Amino acid sequence: MLIEEKPLMLFSLDSNLPLAEKVAASLGIKLSKCSVKKFSDGEVSINIEESVRGSEVFVIQSTSNPVNESLVTLLIMIDALKRASVETINVVIPYYAYARQDRKARSREPITAKLVANLLETAGADRVVALDLHALQIQGFFDIPVDHLMCVPIIANYFKNKLPNMEDVVVVSPDHGGVTRARKLADMLNTPIAIIDKRRPKPNVAEVMNIVGNIEGKTCILIDDIIDTAGTITLGAKALIEKGAKEVYASCSHAVLSGPALERIKNSPIKELVYANTINIPEEKKLDNMIPLCVGELIGKAIYRIHHNEPVSVLFE
Repeated sequence: MLIEEKPLMLFSLDSNLPLAEKVAASLGIKLSKCSVKKFSDGEVSINIEESVRGSEVFVIQSTSNPVNESLVTLLIMIDALKRASVETINVVIPYYAYARQDRKARSREPITAKLVANLLETAGADRVVALDLHALQIQGFFDIPVDHLMCVPIIANYFKNKLPNMEDVVVVSPDHGGVTRARKLADMLNTPIAIIDKRRPKPNVAEVMNIVGNIEGKTCILIDDIIDTAGTITLGAKALIEKGAKEVYASCSHAVLSGPALERIKNSPIKELVYANTINIPEEKKLDNMIPLCVGELIGKAIYRIHHNEPVSVLFE
């Protein structure tokens, strides 16, 4: 008996519609229709405006600011799809909130990244697609498939075109925890790496202490997964210039940019901040030296391969 292919449907919620539109364009399809409404007390209501019965559905929602509202909206959408007899629910989370709470750093602390995984599974998600998780072990928090996509190749491609003379370039990790990420970028650009040794006396405050590696007279590319209040990245850029770096570029997968981030970047020696558009940044929050890189085509390719039961890993080989 001939088995018909399940229809593919793509939905976007309210956190990153511009990215979802790019994903749809890369797949050559239109976004399916749904509406997200909020009651006066803040409760969320979702209406799926077309039949989804028997379909393979992908829902795009970054759990970015407002984090809790974005997450709950996603959970409600999953529940609505499950009750509408969808065949498969695939959740595409370009930015996975609470990923920095992946372990108990102190007594009596939650592991909220695991809680979020539990919530997504309980709501009815069959698969998660995420980009550059802060901690790779989060994949193990799920009992459903997790496809992990990487932004580093897109960042590398940008700098290959931007900086043709790679002999004078050094990739810099802002801390010891980011060395693996920096090494991946350095391997793609065929450059050496350096490491900033820092101490963090309290949350969201970073103090640069030392630089391991030769950066004197070099063009430095700082790379991090998340830039939140931008303390780490701007202090790192300042330290690199003070130690003799020629110029400093910064790059990241997730530009959270909360609190004093924009002011810090504006007053820093960072020449350009290159970031993947996993989080929708409104125009009024963009600085002239902020360069967005679109991950829509990457997500589109992953969705195509998942839908056709093809391996996703080949995208990074």
